[in-house]
Formats: sequence, structure tokens, C-alpha cells
Amino acid sequence: MSIHDLAVRMDATAAALEQVLDGLLSHSPLETEAARPPRLLDAMRHAVLGGGKRLRPFLVMESARLFEAADEGALRAAAALELVHCYSLVHDDLPAMDDDDLRRGKPTVHRAFDEATAILAGDALLTLAFDVLADEATEPDAQVRVGLVRILARASGLGGMVGGQMLDLAAEGRFAPASDLDESGIAQLQAMKTGALITAAVEMGATLGEATADEAMALAHFGRTLGAAFQIADDLLDLEGDAAMLGKATGKDAGRGKATLPARWGVERSREHLAALVAHAEEALALFGDKADVLRATARFVAERRS
Repeated sequence: MSIHDLAVRMDATAAALEQVLDGLLSHSPLETEAARPPRLLDAMRHAVLGGGKRLRPFLVMESARLFEAADEGALRAAAALELVHCYSLVHDDLPAMDDDDLRRGKPTVHRAFDEATAILAGDALLTLAFDVLADEATEPDAQVRVGLVRILARASGLGGMVGGQMLDLAAEGRFAPASDLDESGIAQLQAMKTGALITAAVEMGATLGEATADEAMALAHFGRTLGAAFQIADDLLDLEGDAAMLGKATGKDAGRGKATLPARWGVERSREHLAALVAHAEEALALFGDKADVLRATARFVAERRS
């Protein structure tokens, strides 16, 4: 699949996802909700709508498509994952975390509103995500819904994304002298902070498609490898990218002393490792034959992206 064809496909998924997210963040309260405070809802919509590559939801949908399970329910599950991702960005941007002013080419939520509203918006996005997954509209089979909840909860929490953020702050020296992580320590940090949600995306697609154990294992291996590739590509963009194209500030990782593999290895070695990861990710999909060509192209896109 060409990059152009992949971009068209990603744009179509993003447009469908935008409609679902817009509906989930409507001003009308759901059953048993007393009200939706306008300022809080506006902050949530600011954080979620109208931006981003929507890579993680795309991975949910394309993984589900391997099993002909990419229906409206799968799109809702993909939206739930995106709500968690957006919550993490809102909180990561706060002054107590990364203290960023720009996200997706517009002011971060705490700049557009205020810090308290940003904290609550992140909290509300996180809880809404699990509301969506628990709803029969997402999946009529309760066991499948439980599986989706478990995957997303574990990927986003203590042993996943949130735990990885804590390790990242510790590596910066927030709580004591900065820890000098070795390569395996950096890889673990990044597998938790960034890779866990990417792996969860393909695992959710496998769960929706009722994949066999071998199929699920292959997709999980693909997800973990893709997550590692995504992080190295992201770190390289922070070193070399253009802030206007990225929609956020660049060069901040080095300024904070963040633990990254490109900072340790340099650009040339990092690019060689990135190419190897993409090759491994493609190999992990051998079980699916030509059906997985879109996922293979996605791995190449992750490595080659410029924004």
C-alpha cells in the first residue's frame, strides 16, 4: 500500500471517529447524568476534537478489520481509546508535568481554560472512556466488553502509561537526583508510557474480532514493536522536527534531560534501529498474509512521519 493510499484510509477513519467523538461529547446529558457543566465540556471538546493523527484508533479499526469486525461498535471502542490518549495529553501538558503551551497547533487546555479545569477535563475524559466500553452499544457480548475494559485499564494505569510517566519524571530528577537509566531501563519506561496504549489498540481489535491465541499473540508482538518504533521516531522529531509542522514545541526533551534512546545513541544509530523495528513489526504480521498490508504500511508511516 502506498503512503498516499494509507493517508486516504487514515483520513476516512479519522473523519468517522470525529463524528463518534462529537456525539460522545454532546451537550445533552446521558441517562442518570444530572448535567454536563458547559465549561468542563468545552474543555473536553477542546482537548479531543479537530486534531491529531488518530493513530491509536486507526490501529483498533485495522486490527478489527483482519477479522471483519470493524463495525460501529469497534469505532466506539476506538473512540474510548482516543479519549484515554487525549486525557493523558491534557495532564502531560500541565505545569506540574511537561508544562507545555501548545498541542496540535492550538493552546493546551490549561492555557485555553485554566489548570483546575484541565485536571477535571482529563479526569472526565478518562472516566467517559470506560463508560463507552461498558455500554452494550459498543459490544453486546459482556465477556468481550470486560476484555476491552481490562486491556485499556491495564495499558493506561499503574503498570502502563501512568506508571511510565512516573518513571519519566523520576528520570528527569523531579524527586531526587536524576536516575541514569541504561538502555533497557529507557526501553521499559517508553514501553509503558507510550507503547502500552499502542499495543492495547491492536489487542482491542483482536478482542473485538475474537482472534485465536496465535493471532492475538502476533498482533500483540506487532503492537509492542510498533510502540518502540513510534517512540524513537517521536524522539527524533523532537530533535530534528519543525515546531510548526508538529503543532507543538520541539527540543524540550533535551532541555529537561529526558531519558531517550536518540539522546544516548545519536541520530544515525537511532535511525538504523528504527528501520530494524519496522522490519520486525512487518514480520510479526506474517500469519495474516496480505490482509495485514495496511498495518505493515502503518509501521512504515510511523517511522517516516514528519509531524
